[in-house]
Amino acid sequence: MNSFTPDLQRILCIGGGPAGLYFALLMKARQPSLEVTVVERNRPFDTFGWGVVLSDQTLANLAAADAETAALIGREFHHWDDIQVFFKDRQVRSGGHGFCGIGRKRLLNILQERCLALGVKLVFETDATDDQAIAAQYNADLVIASDGLNSRIRQRYAEVFQPDIDLRRCRFVWLGTHQTFDAFTFAFEKTEHGWFQAHAYQFDGKTSTFIVETPEEIWQAHGLDKMEQPEAIAFCEKLFARYLGGHSLISNATHLRGSANWIRFPRVICKHWTHRIEVNGRLVPVVLMGDAAHTAHFSIGSGTKLALEDAIDLSDEFARGGGIDHVLEGYEARRSVEVLKIQNAARNSTEWFENVNRYTGMEIEQFAYSLLTRSQRISHENLRLRDTQWLTGFEKWLAGGKATPPMLMPLTVRGLTLKNRILVSPMATYSAVDGVPKDFLLVHLGARALGGAAMVMVEMTSPTPEGRITPGCTGLYNDAQSAAFKRIVDFVHTQSSAKIGMQLGHSGPKGSTQLGWEATDEPLPQGNWPLLAASALPYGEQNQLPAALTRAQMDELREQFVASTRRAAEAGFDWLELHCAHGYLLASFISPLTNLRTDEYGGDIEGRCRFPLEVFRAMRAAWPAERPMSVRISAHDWAPGGNTDADAVVVARLFKEAGADFIDVSSGQTTRAAKPVYGRMYQTPFADRIRNEVGIATIAVGAITDADQANSIIAAGRADLCAIARPHLADPAWTLHEAAKLQTRDVDWPKQYLSGRDQMYREIAKQQQLAAATVAPAAARSTEEEQ
Repeated sequence: MNSFTPDLQRILCIGGGPAGLYFALLMKARQPSLEVTVVERNRPFDTFGWGVVLSDQTLANLAAADAETAALIGREFHHWDDIQVFFKDRQVRSGGHGFCGIGRKRLLNILQERCLALGVKLVFETDATDDQAIAAQYNADLVIASDGLNSRIRQRYAEVFQPDIDLRRCRFVWLGTHQTFDAFTFAFEKTEHGWFQAHAYQFDGKTSTFIVETPEEIWQAHGLDKMEQPEAIAFCEKLFARYLGGHSLISNATHLRGSANWIRFPRVICKHWTHRIEVNGRLVPVVLMGDAAHTAHFSIGSGTKLALEDAIDLSDEFARGGGIDHVLEGYEARRSVEVLKIQNAARNSTEWFENVNRYTGMEIEQFAYSLLTRSQRISHENLRLRDTQWLTGFEKWLAGGKATPPMLMPLTVRGLTLKNRILVSPMATYSAVDGVPKDFLLVHLGARALGGAAMVMVEMTSPTPEGRITPGCTGLYNDAQSAAFKRIVDFVHTQSSAKIGMQLGHSGPKGSTQLGWEATDEPLPQGNWPLLAASALPYGEQNQLPAALTRAQMDELREQFVASTRRAAEAGFDWLELHCAHGYLLASFISPLTNLRTDEYGGDIEGRCRFPLEVFRAMRAAWPAERPMSVRISAHDWAPGGNTDADAVVVARLFKEAGADFIDVSSGQTTRAAKPVYGRMYQTPFADRIRNEVGIATIAVGAITDADQANSIIAAGRADLCAIARPHLADPAWTLHEAAKLQTRDVDWPKQYLSGRDQMYREIAKQQQLAAATVAPAAARSTEEEQ
């Protein structure tokens, strides 16, 4: 580890927080000949924080980077395993979470002392208002901008770094108390204006952090924006008195006047992390680190973790040698991805706490589970590794008896009972001829019906020839099509215990295009048919210009949907879904990006939904009352000026009032300008919001790939069903295989497969035992978030 970059001799760290100090000591420890200076505006050993929290996993990373520093920190830690949730005069406690708390002041003291021992120069009470001047003063070859959340350096070179700062909805105040807690504690209290929550944890022998948080509008409703600190602290003490045991709450920011110590968390992300400035005739890199580069909400407590791991990554890369440009490019590429992962989790966690009221209709059992899994980084099986007894008890409570994997619990909707919570999503196969489904669709759906899912959904099927997406898409507008579909329905009903659903939709401006494996959404080379839409707007420049629907055409189309609904009922389908998503005809009405109408079918969201609701109501009246109906919507357009999840709540509420039983929650594809933010289960938060704000059952779709994710979604009440698409393409028996991995017999196997079932269970168990033998015990917390 002695092959340091040869053109690096002098390092200047501007900002003496965890990032700057830790990077300085790591570099000095690995290359003692380096001149390393840390410039800090505060006095030695000053800090304005309380406790910070790190997980066992992060401690392991520190030990690998510098064992001596890690040992010094480790000796000061207050360790605990439990999380305790207080809600509606009840409490839930679960264990195995593995956290350590340390005072921020003590952490900085240790890093400062270690820097001095190694020969790092610490310069205090120096406000680096001009980074270029101070870099010239120390003739730096590298400047680390570790000047914190309100980084002046980031602001000075904002055109290069391109920071994106999002002020979050809640106000919070960072307090302390001499009440000690033997678990990480979440306490929720309701006032006449709404909910407050406290995040509390002990970080030394006599002191705990006590963060109080509430949405901005509730904070203002209580007049906290007008209170001085002592009055506001007294308010918090009274509200959370039952948890304080007679102890007071303490502020260490008494220099702040009025309500200035109540802040809104700023989420910071920068497009670039490196800039070059001229220093004594040389171009010297300025590199963002820690909070200057990024922030992650305190509810997953990863700010200090990210800062320390930034320092580890960059020092490791320098130790490997190579040119400074290569080192910095690698640092930014790696860390920006890792930070994005944490920030995605932090966004989910932040939004959970911003919307506590959304979940207050739950009993504490599910409320606590939802809280623990809020970031989507802690999963169902990870909770089992942490606290098997607690999770088993929760599964029993959720299932109303025997502990059952949540995705395998049955569900009754109207007169239909689904044997579990897994659906095979509608997936276009482009295998029909003149709209008639052929043997491929029989085999495709039949195989998946035998694969353990509760229901298989037919791909989007048009009520008219012109409503097909491609010439290979299915239709349900003549007797030949009805007969072919009945054959498939009969197979599913007679050869499996699965149900089968029909999804009806009209392609609108996205019709008359090539087959999916040819050129998706691109017009046919020849033989195009005319298109219809809410407004005369093409899906893309290369697509046809559709005609805006007239009132007469609306009436005709509504009746065509009704006719197809009756055909679906006669064919024996168990479930009917209306497709109002992805930029197809009905979706083109709902999105403001594609509906420019000036009549009663345009304008505000109620107007834009008017025609889709007319179609739905007519279909609901024609569909048997004992059979369920759902509506697929795009909950977010992912494009400027388009619908957002707040609009999706309104859309869902309108369809609920019209008689919908479920909302199938997808997103995007309404415009070519859409730029979705992808990730695992990335659409589930939309399903969660609709389910728990509107009070309608939802189907979660999108990047759900294993039973662990499905179990987490169902158990947390984020959705009632999970629709799985691509995994079922690769494995028609996905549900059976995932159930076998869980070593459960709670799944219904087709009788034709029973002879091989036990052998498969034994083989999977053997594979799991072999895998477990090679994994360190700490893997139980491998996805652990930090409070």
